[in-house]
Amino acid sequence: MALLAVSACSQDGAISEKTVRKLAGSAEAVKAREQVEQEIRSTITDWDVHTALTLGLVTVDDSCMGGRAKELFSQDGDDQYKIRCTMYLSAYFGASPHHVSDTIDSILTAGDADGSPIPFGHDFFYATKVVDYYRGKTGDPQGPGTGEPKELFGGAEATLNWDQVRQSGKRELIEELPACSPSDPPVHRCLREPASTSVTNLRREYGMVFKLTFSSRDYFIVYRDGQTVSH
Repeated sequence: MALLAVSACSQDGAISEKTVRKLAGSAEAVKAREQVEQEIRSTITDWDVHTALTLGLVTVDDSCMGGRAKELFSQDGDDQYKIRCTMYLSAYFGASPHHVSDTIDSILTAGDADGSPIPFGHDFFYATKVVDYYRGKTGDPQGPGTGEPKELFGGAEATLNWDQVRQSGKRELIEELPACSPSDPPVHRCLREPASTSVTNLRREYGMVFKLTFSSRDYFIVYRDGQTVSH
Protein backbone atom coordinates (compact mmCIF):
# COMPACT_ATOMS: atom_id res chain seq x y z
CA MET A 1 0.00 0.00 0.00
CA ALA A 2 2.86 2.38 0.83
CA LEU A 3 4.44 1.76 -2.58
CA LEU A 4 1.13 2.44 -4.29
CA ALA A 5 0.78 5.67 -2.38
CA VAL A 6 4.26 6.84 -3.41
CA SER A 7 3.53 5.90 -7.03
CA ALA A 8 0.28 7.85 -7.02
CA CYS A 9 1.88 10.91 -5.47
CA SER A 10 4.72 10.85 -8.00
CA GLN A 11 2.22 11.60 -10.79
CA ASP A 12 0.74 14.60 -8.99
CA GLY A 13 1.87 17.81 -10.67
CA ALA A 14 3.08 16.36 -13.97
CA ILE A 15 2.33 18.64 -16.94
CA SER A 16 -0.46 17.35 -19.16
CA GLU A 17 0.12 16.41 -22.81
CA LYS A 18 -2.48 19.00 -23.84
CA THR A 19 -0.53 21.78 -22.11
CA VAL A 20 2.76 20.61 -23.62
CA ARG A 21 1.28 20.64 -27.14
CA LYS A 22 -0.21 24.09 -26.61
CA LEU A 23 3.07 25.56 -25.39
CA ALA A 24 5.16 23.77 -28.03
CA GLY A 25 2.95 25.22 -30.77
CA SER A 26 2.90 28.75 -29.37
CA ALA A 27 4.18 31.62 -31.50
CA GLU A 28 7.12 32.17 -29.15
CA ALA A 29 8.16 28.51 -29.33
CA VAL A 30 7.84 28.42 -33.12
CA LYS A 31 9.95 31.59 -33.47
CA ALA A 32 12.68 30.27 -31.16
CA ARG A 33 12.66 26.91 -32.97
CA GLU A 34 13.07 28.53 -36.38
CA GLN A 35 15.81 30.91 -35.19
CA VAL A 36 17.95 28.21 -33.63
CA GLU A 37 17.62 25.85 -36.57
CA GLN A 38 18.39 28.61 -39.08
CA GLU A 39 21.43 29.69 -37.06
CA ILE A 40 22.90 26.18 -37.01
CA ARG A 41 22.05 25.52 -40.67
CA SER A 42 23.84 28.76 -41.57
CA THR A 43 26.92 27.49 -39.74
CA ILE A 44 26.71 24.20 -41.63
CA THR A 45 26.63 26.18 -44.89
CA ASP A 46 29.82 27.98 -43.80
CA TRP A 47 31.53 24.63 -43.32
CA ASP A 48 30.37 23.47 -46.74
CA VAL A 49 31.43 26.66 -48.54
CA HIS A 50 34.68 27.55 -46.79
CA THR A 51 36.32 24.15 -46.18
CA ALA A 52 37.33 21.19 -48.35
CA LEU A 53 34.42 19.19 -46.97
CA THR A 54 31.34 18.45 -49.09
CA LEU A 55 28.00 18.46 -47.28
CA GLY A 56 26.02 15.27 -47.79
CA LEU A 57 23.53 14.92 -44.91
CA VAL A 58 21.85 16.96 -42.20
CA THR A 59 19.95 15.45 -39.29
CA VAL A 60 17.53 17.28 -37.00
CA ASP A 61 16.03 15.83 -33.83
CA ASP A 62 13.75 18.26 -32.04
CA SER A 63 11.55 17.46 -29.05
CA CYS A 64 9.53 19.22 -26.36
CA MET A 65 9.11 17.52 -22.99
CA GLY A 66 6.63 18.33 -20.26
CA GLY A 67 7.81 18.87 -16.70
CA ARG A 68 7.55 16.00 -14.27
CA ALA A 69 5.87 15.78 -10.92
CA LYS A 70 7.70 16.97 -7.82
CA GLU A 71 10.87 14.92 -7.48
CA LEU A 72 11.45 13.79 -3.92
CA PHE A 73 14.50 11.58 -4.36
CA SER A 74 16.34 11.74 -7.69
CA GLN A 75 16.29 15.48 -8.38
CA ASP A 76 17.40 16.48 -11.90
CA GLY A 77 15.34 19.64 -12.32
CA ASP A 78 12.64 18.13 -14.53
CA ASP A 79 10.02 19.24 -12.01
CA GLN A 80 10.98 22.91 -12.31
CA TYR A 81 9.41 23.65 -15.69
CA LYS A 82 6.21 23.23 -17.65
CA ILE A 83 7.97 22.53 -20.93
CA ARG A 84 11.51 22.27 -22.28
CA CYS A 85 12.25 22.11 -26.00
CA THR A 86 15.63 20.84 -27.17
CA MET A 87 17.16 20.57 -30.63
CA TYR A 88 20.01 18.34 -31.83
CA LEU A 89 21.62 18.87 -35.24
CA SER A 90 24.41 16.99 -36.98
CA ALA A 91 25.97 17.37 -40.42
CA TYR A 92 27.77 14.68 -42.38
CA PHE A 93 30.36 15.55 -45.02
CA GLY A 94 32.27 13.60 -47.63
CA ALA A 95 36.02 13.98 -48.19
CA SER A 96 38.93 12.26 -49.86
CA PRO A 97 40.88 9.81 -47.66
CA HIS A 98 44.01 10.74 -49.63
CA HIS A 99 43.99 14.39 -48.58
CA VAL A 100 43.03 14.29 -44.90
CA SER A 101 45.76 16.74 -43.87
CA ASP A 102 44.66 19.32 -46.44
CA THR A 103 41.01 18.83 -45.50
CA ILE A 104 41.60 19.42 -41.79
CA ASP A 105 43.98 22.29 -42.53
CA SER A 106 41.26 23.92 -44.65
CA ILE A 107 38.97 23.76 -41.62
CA LEU A 108 41.58 25.48 -39.45
CA THR A 109 42.14 28.15 -42.10
CA ALA A 110 38.40 28.83 -42.28
CA GLY A 111 38.27 29.00 -38.50
CA ASP A 112 41.10 31.56 -38.43
CA ALA A 113 38.91 34.20 -40.08
CA ASP A 114 37.44 36.90 -37.85
CA GLY A 115 33.81 36.18 -37.04
CA SER A 116 33.95 32.62 -38.36
CA PRO A 117 31.45 30.24 -36.73
CA ILE A 118 33.96 27.41 -37.14
CA PRO A 119 35.46 26.81 -33.66
CA PHE A 120 38.76 25.31 -34.84
CA GLY A 121 41.71 27.44 -35.97
CA HIS A 122 45.48 27.21 -36.16
CA ASP A 123 45.65 28.50 -32.59
CA PHE A 124 44.29 25.08 -31.55
CA PHE A 125 47.65 23.39 -30.94
CA TYR A 126 46.29 19.84 -30.89
CA ALA A 127 44.54 20.38 -34.24
CA THR A 128 47.82 21.46 -35.85
CA LYS A 129 49.44 18.29 -34.48
CA VAL A 130 46.67 16.28 -36.16
CA VAL A 131 47.45 17.99 -39.49
CA ASP A 132 51.17 17.26 -39.05
CA TYR A 133 50.34 13.64 -38.22
CA TYR A 134 48.50 13.15 -41.50
CA ARG A 135 51.37 14.86 -43.33
CA GLY A 136 53.78 12.37 -41.81
CA LYS A 137 55.70 15.02 -39.86
CA THR A 138 54.93 13.77 -36.33
CA GLY A 139 53.86 10.64 -34.49
CA ASP A 140 50.55 9.99 -32.77
CA PRO A 141 49.10 13.38 -31.69
CA GLN A 142 48.02 12.09 -28.26
CA GLY A 143 51.32 10.36 -27.59
CA PRO A 144 53.14 7.18 -28.67
CA GLY A 145 50.87 4.19 -29.12
CA THR A 146 47.60 6.14 -29.03
CA GLY A 147 47.03 5.62 -32.74
CA GLU A 148 45.24 7.62 -35.39
CA PRO A 149 43.18 10.59 -34.16
CA LYS A 150 39.46 10.76 -34.90
CA GLU A 151 38.10 13.86 -33.17
CA LEU A 152 38.44 17.59 -32.62
CA PHE A 153 36.45 18.78 -29.62
CA GLY A 154 35.11 22.32 -29.83
CA GLY A 155 33.87 22.68 -26.27
CA ALA A 156 30.29 23.90 -25.98
CA GLU A 157 29.96 24.58 -29.71
CA ALA A 158 30.56 21.45 -31.75
CA THR A 159 32.58 18.25 -32.10
CA LEU A 160 34.15 17.01 -35.34
CA ASN A 161 34.70 13.28 -35.89
CA TRP A 162 35.96 11.41 -38.94
CA ASP A 163 36.66 7.96 -40.35
CA GLN A 164 40.05 6.60 -39.47
CA VAL A 165 41.98 5.89 -42.67
CA ARG A 166 45.51 5.01 -41.49
CA GLN A 167 44.94 2.79 -38.47
CA SER A 168 46.76 -0.50 -39.03
CA GLY A 169 44.26 -2.52 -36.99
CA LYS A 170 40.52 -2.13 -36.90
CA ARG A 171 39.54 1.34 -38.12
CA GLU A 172 36.81 3.28 -36.32
CA LEU A 173 34.28 4.67 -38.76
CA ILE A 174 31.43 7.14 -38.45
CA GLU A 175 28.33 5.14 -37.57
CA GLU A 176 25.30 4.89 -39.79
CA LEU A 177 22.39 7.23 -39.03
CA PRO A 178 20.01 6.12 -36.29
CA ALA A 179 16.49 5.40 -37.47
CA CYS A 180 14.21 8.42 -37.57
CA SER A 181 11.38 8.06 -35.08
CA PRO A 182 7.96 9.19 -36.37
CA SER A 183 7.49 12.96 -36.25
CA ASP A 184 4.65 14.37 -34.18
CA PRO A 185 4.71 18.18 -34.53
CA PRO A 186 4.92 20.38 -32.60
CA VAL A 187 6.26 18.15 -29.80
CA HIS A 188 8.62 16.06 -31.91
CA ARG A 189 10.37 16.36 -35.28
CA CYS A 190 12.89 14.02 -36.86
CA LEU A 191 14.52 14.94 -40.19
CA ARG A 192 17.11 13.17 -42.33
CA GLU A 193 17.98 15.35 -45.32
CA PRO A 194 18.09 13.95 -47.90
CA ALA A 195 16.19 10.92 -46.67
CA SER A 196 17.55 8.79 -49.52
CA THR A 197 21.20 9.24 -48.48
CA SER A 198 23.14 7.30 -45.85
CA VAL A 199 26.60 7.43 -44.30
CA THR A 200 27.47 4.35 -46.34
CA ASN A 201 26.45 6.18 -49.53
CA LEU A 202 28.68 9.13 -48.65
CA ARG A 203 31.64 6.88 -47.89
CA ARG A 204 31.15 5.03 -51.15
CA GLU A 205 31.05 8.32 -53.10
CA TYR A 206 33.84 10.27 -51.40
CA GLY A 207 35.99 7.68 -49.62
CA MET A 208 35.59 8.93 -46.06
CA VAL A 209 33.06 10.72 -43.86
CA PHE A 210 33.32 13.60 -41.38
CA LYS A 211 30.57 14.17 -38.81
CA LEU A 212 29.94 17.56 -37.22
CA THR A 213 27.83 17.30 -34.06
CA PHE A 214 26.44 20.48 -32.56
CA SER A 215 25.82 20.72 -28.84
CA SER A 216 22.17 20.33 -27.88
CA ARG A 217 20.23 23.59 -27.68
CA ASP A 218 17.47 24.17 -25.12
CA TYR A 219 15.71 26.82 -27.19
CA PHE A 220 12.41 27.20 -25.33
CA ILE A 221 11.68 26.70 -21.62
CA VAL A 222 8.63 27.73 -19.63
CA TYR A 223 9.12 27.40 -15.88
CA ARG A 224 6.31 26.67 -13.47
CA ASP A 225 6.39 30.25 -12.17
CA GLY A 226 5.62 31.49 -15.68
CA GLN A 227 9.14 32.65 -16.57
CA THR A 228 9.94 31.95 -20.21
CA VAL A 229 13.44 31.53 -21.67
CA SER A 230 13.85 31.32 -25.44
CA HIS A 231 16.90 31.35 -27.69
